Amino acid sequence: MGENRVEAVDDKLPIPLLSSYNMGCFHLSHRIVLAPMTRLRSYTFVAQTHAVLYYSQRTTKGGFLICEGSGISDTAQGYPHTPGIWRKDQIEAWKPIVKAVHEKGDFQPNGNPPVSCTDKLIQSDVRIGESDGAFFSQPHRLTVEEISQVVDDFRVAAKHAIEAGFDGVEIHGANGYLIDQFMKDQVNNRADEYGGSIENRCRFPLEIVKAVAQEIGPQRVGIRLSPYAHYNDCGDSNPDALSLYMAEALNKYNILYCHVIEPRMITQFEEDITESSLLAMRKVFKGTFIVAGGYNRDDGNEVIARGGADLVAFGRLFLANPDLPTRFELNSGLNKYDRNTFYTHDPVVGYTDYPFLDINS
Repeated sequence: MGENRVEAVDDKLPIPLLSSYNMGCFHLSHRIVLAPMTRLRSYTFVAQTHAVLYYSQRTTKGGFLICEGSGISDTAQGYPHTPGIWRKDQIEAWKPIVKAVHEKGDFQPNGNPPVSCTDKLIQSDVRIGESDGAFFSQPHRLTVEEISQVVDDFRVAAKHAIEAGFDGVEIHGANGYLIDQFMKDQVNNRADEYGGSIENRCRFPLEIVKAVAQEIGPQRVGIRLSPYAHYNDCGDSNPDALSLYMAEALNKYNILYCHVIEPRMITQFEEDITESSLLAMRKVFKGTFIVAGGYNRDDGNEVIARGGADLVAFGRLFLANPDLPTRFELNSGLNKYDRNTFYTHDPVVGYTDYPFLDINS
């Protein structure tokens, strides 16, 4: 899978990514965060025992892990083998995974269409785990009454997450998922109180934030946003305004953190050169600010050192290097990730078989 020996260390300067940080009541020993990554290894929508090893491999004392996105209801699933947290058996399946970390086709019910803020068909022909040729059914435009039910689904799912032992929840408002669809004007074509103006388009995500914060406490709530991204037709004509509005609005709920994908990441793996920046959003939001999107050791240290973020989330690098904080500390070589195994369903290959450093060599 790649080189796993330690290289000579010649950098004796302080490493910003390895400095400690207090995030509310959580005292972090470093600022390297495991980003949430879909892995498609939770069969029948239930987290599996092999996830115990996967997450515990990436656990460090005082580290911060964000687990993969988990469905809040049976209408939340968009592809196979993703975990859920709306049933009792799903809650129980998560418990040993959380405990281990603390200690060291058609996926809608009854063949219904997926739900959205719109009933427009998606134009993209690419989906997770496949290169092309994807088929997307026409979504069902949620009614106002159905929107209230979805908000409550998020609240109940947050309650279930705490029951399963999680320290908190991250509301997934990025990457073209349902919340992102409501916020983006290239998808949201509603003419009611959930469409049109920025205030209306952001009403749904903020109602979710409020409900979840009231249920489990704002000190246990974060949100992930990608205002500049364009996942599966999900873009916005004015991402600067959208990002600032959400940053200011979130302050009202005093949540723990805001986790934002860099403007350069316009799609899941595609980077672009842009003059857009998260700095204005960073200055406005009063809680912990986490950035993600194509970071490595050098630019991760740089963004912490200049105050551009409090924490940096790493996806592909952490996936391929379960001991990433140690490798950053020693400035060692990194395993190369294998994109071909990102979304396979194998419980070992590309999941738990990436090697650790051989520190005795």
